Amino acid sequence: MATIKDVARLAGVGHGTVSRVVIGTGSVSPKTLARVKKAIEELNYRPSHAARSLLSGSSQMIGVYIPVLSGTFYTPILQAITNELRAAGLHMVVEFGAGSGDERRQAIDGIEFLIERGCDGLIVMSNAISDEDIAALGPKKNKLVVLNHTLKTIRDQCFTADHEQGGIMAARTLLDLQHRKIAAITGPASYPDNVDRMTGFLGELMKSGINSSKIWVRDGGFSPQGGWAAAEALIESGFKFTALFCANDEMAVGVLSYFQQQGISVPHRVSIMGYDDTPSGEFTGPRLTSVHIPWRDIAFNAINALLNRCYGFDRPVERKFTISVTHRASLAKAPTVRQKKS
Repeated sequence: MATIKDVARLAGVGHGTVSRVVIGTGSVSPKTLARVKKAIEELNYRPSHAARSLLSGSSQMIGVYIPVLSGTFYTPILQAITNELRAAGLHMVVEFGAGSGDERRQAIDGIEFLIERGCDGLIVMSNAISDEDIAALGPKKNKLVVLNHTLKTIRDQCFTADHEQGGIMAARTLLDLQHRKIAAITGPASYPDNVDRMTGFLGELMKSGINSSKIWVRDGGFSPQGGWAAAEALIESGFKFTALFCANDEMAVGVLSYFQQQGISVPHRVSIMGYDDTPSGEFTGPRLTSVHIPWRDIAFNAINALLNRCYGFDRPVERKFTISVTHRASLAKAPTVRQKKS
């Protein structure tokens, strides 16, 4: 197998000249460039990733940390990231929460793992990390962006949606369909994005004269299993409702499955609304109406900001993202009479 020394010898140039041609930086005369390229072609020289890294001082890898490797929420985001990185000639290394310790400890360990593997920059999705954790990274904190979480000390490196506005839009959608008997399945109270969307949701209901303290609310843990269990608890509670808001689509999928098993018709008997607008919502039965968070746009702009920091690019970066509602078949106008009063 040909080496860089072989190319340099055949082309009659130094190793440094071949290096500049391989990594595409530095000044090389057209005549020398042609000679080096001809030698590379004749010897069928293919520099390995490790060789390129040594030559350029860069691994050409971006590390991505996510809390869990499951469900339909993270997969489209990871796909968007890897597509964009590959288009830029870069590669993605993924680490996710595992092992002992709480979510914060797992996130710190995951970030350290990616740094130790030589990643040029990091994309982090975790509600558990703090400004203190970021400060502990030292200079490495300057080549990091955070998705779906805002940290005061690196605010310009954080990319997220206005989840409070998303919650308001969810409530407004149900109210516009004349729903007044509303239940909600929420995510973990420790997640700031969940707190924001529920604050917006309940606050908008309060503005319309619906006492939020009398709304049935249960934590579904952002999982299909949690959605199923919460839906079961809701029916067993006897609470009268015409619409149910799920704070993410994964829980809504569990709800729809449970309701189907119980013969509860959606949307004729109850309406269901999700949040995030993940691909799963297009294929539920019925198809799920959901608050659309533009995760691909968020990820795309975070990547641009990171590549600017890591490689000196000058890519455009947007920080405001439009939230909307994707209307499908799981919502209907509230019926005049839903259930008999007890």
